[in-house]
Amino acid sequence: MYDDILLPTDGSKGTTETVKHAIGIARDNDATVHVLYVVDSRRYRAAEADTKDEIVRSLEVEGERAVEDLEVDLEDAGLVVETELRDGIPHREIVDYVGEAGIDLVVMGTHGRTGRDRVQNLGSVTDRVLEDVNTPVLVVDIGD
Repeated sequence: MYDDILLPTDGSKGTTETVKHAIGIARDNDATVHVLYVVDSRRYRAAEADTKDEIVRSLEVEGERAVEDLEVDLEDAGLVVETELRDGIPHREIVDYVGEAGIDLVVMGTHGRTGRDRVQNLGSVTDRVLEDVNTPVLVVDIGD
């Protein structure tokens, strides 16, 4: 049923439960797990020219570490893994990747923010993906 599962990550520690779900589903379906980290361009766009490169590199290192950590965990679980690091707006890059890679299922977490917390965080990446993708999405509450 699922051949390709996307596991987007922001590198946070709260992804443990999301990874467990992705591993279980991937094992049951002999699926490839795609791990995607998006360097959020909104975090460096307004930076001064003399610091922008340093900020971008720092974010890329953070992303590389997050992707590598998940890759090791997933391979240790006996799964085939593909990884990618992209630059852009996270929800847009996730939606684009789903179409480009032929993803059958997206497994992602949410912090479950509501009200003022949600407004301060410009909405949820997960909510935006849900609105823009036609692929099934398993949303795991990772709390905070």
